Parts: sequence; structure tokens; C-alpha cells
Amino acid sequence: MQMQDYTATREDRFTFGLWTVGWQGVDVFGSAIRPPLDPAEAIHRLSDLGAYGITFHDNDVFPFGADAATKEAHLAPLRKALDATGLTVPMITTNLFSHPVFRDGGFTNNDRDVRRFAVRKALDNVDLAAEMGAKIFVAWGGREGAESGAAKDIRTALDRYAEAFNLLAQYTIDRGYDLRFAIEPKPNEPRGDILLPTIGHALAFINELEHPELVGLNPEVGHEEMASLNYAHGLAQALWHGKLFHADLNGQTGPRYDQDLRFGAGNARGAFWTVDILENGGYDGPRHFDFKPPRTEDMDGVWASAEGCMRNYLILREKSRAFRADPDVQEAMRLARVDELGVPTLADGESLADLRAEPFDPDAAAERGMGFERLDQLALEHLYGVR
Repeated sequence: MQMQDYTATREDRFTFGLWTVGWQGVDVFGSAIRPPLDPAEAIHRLSDLGAYGITFHDNDVFPFGADAATKEAHLAPLRKALDATGLTVPMITTNLFSHPVFRDGGFTNNDRDVRRFAVRKALDNVDLAAEMGAKIFVAWGGREGAESGAAKDIRTALDRYAEAFNLLAQYTIDRGYDLRFAIEPKPNEPRGDILLPTIGHALAFINELEHPELVGLNPEVGHEEMASLNYAHGLAQALWHGKLFHADLNGQTGPRYDQDLRFGAGNARGAFWTVDILENGGYDGPRHFDFKPPRTEDMDGVWASAEGCMRNYLILREKSRAFRADPDVQEAMRLARVDELGVPTLADGESLADLRAEPFDPDAAAERGMGFERLDQLALEHLYGVR
């Protein structure tokens, strides 16, 4: 296909966090290498690239501790840019991790005064989310955790974590907001051990809340792969529970630090199956990119990186569609009995007594190959572009 066939459009529903293209390249070993990016400029540039919307933390737009007038002074040009471009704000989140006051977290901080401040800050941003028309409020607890066993009673910390979500959920109900919360799991970094580190932990936590119907997940590629987990499998389980409210896409190469590569870089095979489940698993939310343009890049490189996220998704979407439509793949799936997995183990009307009475030769069954290698090779050939 021609290069222009992979140009993003609004219909693709690609969204970016302002903190992604606006990242100045600061890390623990080096200072900023790019100038601050005005949010309004980011909106216009992303619109030109075909993005559907933008997302932001409160302090991506206005300073920490800003009063109402200062907030509005910073929000006004953002609103103007949104109106001019037609971009939407599907998701908003709150920064409870950058300021030194959150050194021990927000909702689970040992200091009660800090916890109360964190809830107030989140409530303010819930109001802003509703005002901006956002439907999802992401909660990443990057500082909620511990490095030493004696520093925090984890069971009590989970009580406080649940308390915060219960308060926020009840507030949205009382105000009549059309807003849901999405927990973003991460195993480590910046804390040594972060609470709710994986999709499974977060799902179990949600079940204990007063309004679990309002709380779901925002899994991220890098966060799952940092723990050597399969991101596409995690998405599938979140979908199975009806809890995939939002999805953060980036690139990662194995269990190292959080690399935040552009989507499709790093684990390309994992990216293929990620697109496949998002496109075929019933997810109807935005395709949100949460990456960081590398420190090697100037501002031209930032926009090339952002465009690359969208192009890589579109390339992989085309490959996924071709894979599913390939007659050889369909036959290989049949031989691998993929369709048989969809048949209930116990037939309708069949009893356990019937099941137990059925003859079966395990030795003969053990001689049957599964055909998975052929099927997987076909997937790789589609990914490698030779089919």
C-alpha cells in the first residue's frame, strides 16, 4: 500500500496525553532538552496529524496550587484551540505524584492531611472533567506504595484507597456526572512496589468498592510488560469482566524500566496482538497513546514520533484484518480447534453423570497435535509482510 494509506483520521479515534508530546525529556540523569510546549499548540499540531482528541492531568494545563482565576486563564486558550480544531477531551486525570507533598502517595499517604488534600484535588478535577465533557477519569497511583515492610500497613492502605474511590464515585452520582473511573495498574517505578500493580490486583480491588460499576481499568502496554505479563491477554480479561474503560498504548522491550516508546516499537509481536484484540474484542473507546518522545529528538522528532504511533496502529490494524480474512489462517484455526473452545464443555441438557459415563481414550487423544506452530507462523508472516 502507499504511504498515505496509513494517515490517521478522526474516525480512527486516536488520542494523546498532553504530557506525551509535551514531555521535555527530563529524566533522573538529565535535565530538559526541549522547550515547554503550549497546550494550544499541541492541540493544533495533533489535529493536523489526524488525532481525535487530547487528554491531560490538571497540572499539564495550569500550575499546582492555582486559584480559580489562574486556572481559567490557562484553560481559556485550551478551550479555544479545542473549538477551533474540533478535538475532544475523552479523558482527564489528576496529578497526585509530582509535587513533593505526594512523596508517600495521595490516597494512601500515611499523613491524613495529605490524604484529605489529595481527595480535594481529585474532586476539583472531577468537576473539570465533567465540564470538559470527559467520560473517563483515569487514576494512576504512581506514588501509592512502599519500599520497606514496616513503613505501611498494606491492608489499612487498601482501606484508605477504597475509601477515596468510594467518595469520588458517590460524588459523581450526587452531581449527576456521566463519568467513570479507570484504575491504571503498574508494578513499580517510581515506587519500589506500587499498590494495585497488575490488572488482576485492580480487578479484585474494584469488586470490594461500593460502586464497582463506576470503576474499571486503564491498562498500559509498558506497565504490563514491565512485569513480564502479556498485555493482549490482560486486555482480553478486562473485556471479559466488562472493565476495559480505557487503554494506554506505547512500546516496551521486556521487564526493564518504563520505556514509553512510541506504539509499535519494542515488542512488535505484542503490538500486533494488542491491535487484534482491541479491534475484535468489543472495545469501543479511544486508542490512547501514552508515550514519551526520546531525549534524542527535537520538536520535529516529537511530531514524527506522535505520527508514528498512529501509523503503526493503522499498519497493524490492516495486518490483523488480513490475517483474520486469510483462508489459510481460517483453515489453520479449524485444525487447531480454536472454534471448539467456544463450545461449552457440558452440552445443553447433559448431566454430569452423562459426562462421567462417556468413553475416552487419553492415549489416542494425546497423539493428536494441536497445530499451533502452523497457525503462529501464519500470524508472523502477516506481521512480517510476506503474506
